[in-house]
Amino acid sequence: MQSIPIYQVDAFTDKLFSGNPAAVCPLKEWLPAPLMQKIAAENNLAETAFFIPQGKDFELRWFTPESEVDLCGHATLATAHILFTLLNFEGNTIHFHTLKAGTISVSRKDELYTLNFPSRVPVSCDVPAGLIEALGGKQPVQVLRSRDYFIVYETEADVLALEPNFAALSRIDSLGFVVTAPGDNSDFVSRFFAPSAGIDEDPVTGSSHCNLIPYWAERLGKFKLHAYQVSARGGELWCELKGDRVLISGKAVTYLKGEIWVS
Repeated sequence: MQSIPIYQVDAFTDKLFSGNPAAVCPLKEWLPAPLMQKIAAENNLAETAFFIPQGKDFELRWFTPESEVDLCGHATLATAHILFTLLNFEGNTIHFHTLKAGTISVSRKDELYTLNFPSRVPVSCDVPAGLIEALGGKQPVQVLRSRDYFIVYETEADVLALEPNFAALSRIDSLGFVVTAPGDNSDFVSRFFAPSAGIDEDPVTGSSHCNLIPYWAERLGKFKLHAYQVSARGGELWCELKGDRVLISGKAVTYLKGEIWVS
């Protein structure tokens, strides 16, 4: 039997039981992908992050309970939090090498972690059959797409009132669905649904802000933005557009430290 350390972190919050929980598993070398997928399914969290050292940097991969994904914000923040606070990483910036998102980094200043991610501008698209009905029937202001469908509503109340049909959403060809509107007490709010990946509603989604930041920066005419993801757990993010990159900042708190045993 092999012992693997495991940590659980609530990301994009400084309070336990809020923000977005992620599991973090440090490895010395990669496990077979099917085994990492089984561990993620067993953890039954939105994401489990696995990483290995690569010189002074790290390689990083993310798994939902159903599949490996190309980019994840909250599990990256969680991984950096563990490296900085419990695994004695020296320095202020950690570089992660990923399979599809290139090199991404996380820097720390006091209690705030800043993700440096690629900007993914949502563009015009055809509205897939059944999308509006699957989101509850409320007509949006706009439907765009990047990796995920990007649906814009008029008010924060519209976003809060959505009651999606997750079975219907899972039949639409998309990893996820970002819904957003101007915020009552922030620049914008959002929610994120990914039922085909085993996540009906993600509490706080860093990767969706790769779309949200360039959209709202252009619409509002400002480069620095304050955001809330208005899920049941909720999360707060400080955002900035810098050319073809986005900076996504938030806090994190450790919930669990343990070990898992696999053959």
